[in-house]
Amino acid sequence: MDPALRAAATGMAAQQTRTEVIANNLANVNTTSFKGSRAHFVDLLYQTVQGATAVAGADASTLPAIQLGRGTRLAGIQRLHTQGPIEQTGRPLDVAIEGEGFFQVQMPGGALGYTRDGTFQVSDQGTIVSQQGYAVVPGIRVPADATDISISRTGIVTATTGRAGQTAELGRIEMARFANPSGLLSLGENLYQSTSASGDAVSGFPDDGGMGRLQQGSLEGSNVELVQEMVDMISALRAYEINSKAVKNSEQMAEMTNSLVR
Repeated sequence: MDPALRAAATGMAAQQTRTEVIANNLANVNTTSFKGSRAHFVDLLYQTVQGATAVAGADASTLPAIQLGRGTRLAGIQRLHTQGPIEQTGRPLDVAIEGEGFFQVQMPGGALGYTRDGTFQVSDQGTIVSQQGYAVVPGIRVPADATDISISRTGIVTATTGRAGQTAELGRIEMARFANPSGLLSLGENLYQSTSASGDAVSGFPDDGGMGRLQQGSLEGSNVELVQEMVDMISALRAYEINSKAVKNSEQMAEMTNSLVR
């Protein structure tokens, strides 16, 4: 295959992947606590046509090697864990994180899952759970007669209980943070799982030890910037178009060469 045709084909494949990443970002522009992604590419190995050569003379110097590039490939897709906008909902069990950290939830298999989606609710057993029904770690039980549930910025959960209307502390929400949150494995449903790339989870309480603080009655929105994504999509389209032109030109040159043989 013509090397130019192969290189242009890798460029088209790269822009197709970039468009898929952008499309996923746009699809989740209204997803609670969603973190956008960005595709990274690297150039492929080069073909050395001629190595470095020395030029003879009184002031001898070395000419650089002559190399031809052979295209590009996907290096990785990085998730951008920047802060999303805080949107007020007024619902007592909606909690947003302002700053670093993740809520911890107990997955069905026993492993811990991590999320920034604070759309909590109370299960039929009185336990505070995530939107998917996973228990928030550590387990916090809400009495059946509890009213006026309050969650402080430091994660302390209190409620008014009993006929006397006394305020009782029900527990405290713990959070986790990672040295490299971009290394977390996305599980869907706004959930992540730790990996060797993310590092081990460091647990702590909100608004302490580098953890973000909590805001009750609010949720973190998606950090996707709509205008930037639209600009990136136009850029990807133009790059795909120019690579397709290179494919077409390469094919036309091959056709001309074949006509000379005839």
